[in-house]
Amino acid sequence: MPQVRALWRHPIKGHGREALSTFELTEGQTVPWDRRWAIAHEATKSDGTAWAPCANYSRGSKVPTLMAITTVSDIEAGTVTLSHPDRPDLTFSPDTEAHAFLDWVRPLMPINRAQSVGIHRAPERGMTDTDYATVSLINLNSNADLAARMDADVSPERWRCNIHFDGVDAWEEFNWVGKTLSIGGAQLTVREPIERCMATTANPDTGLRDLDTLGTLNADFGHQDFGIYAVVTRSGHIALNDEVILL
Repeated sequence: MPQVRALWRHPIKGHGREALSTFELTEGQTVPWDRRWAIAHEATKSDGTAWAPCANYSRGSKVPTLMAITTVSDIEAGTVTLSHPDRPDLTFSPDTEAHAFLDWVRPLMPINRAQSVGIHRAPERGMTDTDYATVSLINLNSNADLAARMDADVSPERWRCNIHFDGVDAWEEFNWVGKTLSIGGAQLTVREPIERCMATTANPDTGLRDLDTLGTLNADFGHQDFGIYAVVTRSGHIALNDEVILL
């Protein structure tokens, strides 16, 4: 039986990951505090009042060193703590202390890229890559198969997904599109595969590009999809080791 093996959220889009043991899903919403904020760059066309496409924001596909950020959130205090191997830890409120973050991240930004200039937050939903609120899932057996094809250690954290599961054949998850999953007390309907970008070529420990994930996916499968997007269709609690049941 497939089971949940890891749970993640990414409070600031493209700027860090946070391991969890449980979370509460709400119908039609993202994981709580997942992509709650996004970092606008100099060329953004967004005014920060609503969801906008990822091209408006600083992210790992353009700045691979951002992939090495990890986070810890304090929801009660409204703060996020950022850690990176090349920077001191920073605890700040994204809603009120954007200046502190911009000073912290500036040394990580290449001078030939649009610089980060502000923090945006969509009032009603997370800043996912999709124009609808999604929860993302990966099959750890698909990750293991890709790693074997590449003869490399491929960390599942490269994919920046919310739910990692095992217990089914590699790539079986692509057959779940249009179907509903029951996980813990929640239900999610799978909408589509996730088309991957250059962010996945960067090592999540170092922030250095070191594996051609996209080249392997394209060469072996004719596409660069990995993982699946789902929408929450019934609210409920999810925890590590919960069974993933295909309805």
